[in-house]
Amino acid sequence: MLPRDSSPRRSILCLHAPDGFRHAVRIDGRAPNPMRTQRGPNGVVMDLDLSGKRVLVTGSYRGTGAGLARVLAAEGATVWVHGFEAEPTDATAMAIRESGHDAHVVVGDIRTDEGARDVAATVGEIDILVNNYGVAEGGSWESPTEDWIDIYQKNVLSAVRLVHALSPGMKARGWGRILFVSTVGYARPNSRMPHYYASKTALVNMTVSLAKELANTGITVNCVSPGIIATAEIKEMFTRRATKSGEPTDWPSIEKHVTSGSMPNPAGIIGEPEDIGHLVAFLVSEKARYINAANIRIDGGTADSIQ
Repeated sequence: MLPRDSSPRRSILCLHAPDGFRHAVRIDGRAPNPMRTQRGPNGVVMDLDLSGKRVLVTGSYRGTGAGLARVLAAEGATVWVHGFEAEPTDATAMAIRESGHDAHVVVGDIRTDEGARDVAATVGEIDILVNNYGVAEGGSWESPTEDWIDIYQKNVLSAVRLVHALSPGMKARGWGRILFVSTVGYARPNSRMPHYYASKTALVNMTVSLAKELANTGITVNCVSPGIIATAEIKEMFTRRATKSGEPTDWPSIEKHVTSGSMPNPAGIIGEPEDIGHLVAFLVSEKARYINAANIRIDGGTADSIQ
């Protein structure tokens, strides 16, 4: 008897082929999305199939957030690309659409109550909320309390506002995913930027608390804590440093220098935004239904702790 995928949302047969692999064939006649279906020597690996899911990724107009939006859209989701200005937000959404996927634009200031309400009203019903937006601003223990308040408005309360606005709809529909993006620094804070590390650590705490609050609603709440990510800004910064010190300026050389020197990790690489996106896509899928109240580090092994 042919093995059958037990997913209630679509039927798939796994067929053996002469190449030694098993291939997924949809009974409804549609081929699985090649962007989402992989194969391996032990059979078909998971198809996350986020088709039909509506996703809001905050701060997704650039950097890591844009990478998350690209991956989620490639997995079949309808993605709302969020930003604070129209031009860069439009550009990111357009690039996703040009790659054959579904993306919409929402511009609004989620750092204020009114702005967050406007964003929520624009996107409407959302199945998956990815609280990616955040800033890492310089500071020290000499920084005034105003700086602490400001960064909490940006990194913590912006997420709280959207949870308030969008989680009731998830509860009413009996399914939802809420995900926070923290930092590996929650487990190894520096003496510099204490307000930043405190705000990002708050997201880890909120993950567990909110998961308990939403128990038995069909909503899971999780957090990812990335290490350094090779965004355009990070690559530019390291390239400037390499130029100044007379080191090679090609990215593989820079990456090797950084991961064996100032920011070592056992993997020997600096993650790309899409690396975070792949983890996020899994966590918000039905395949991860038993993962809840979890914080997962994705840092190449940078953090030297077992937390």
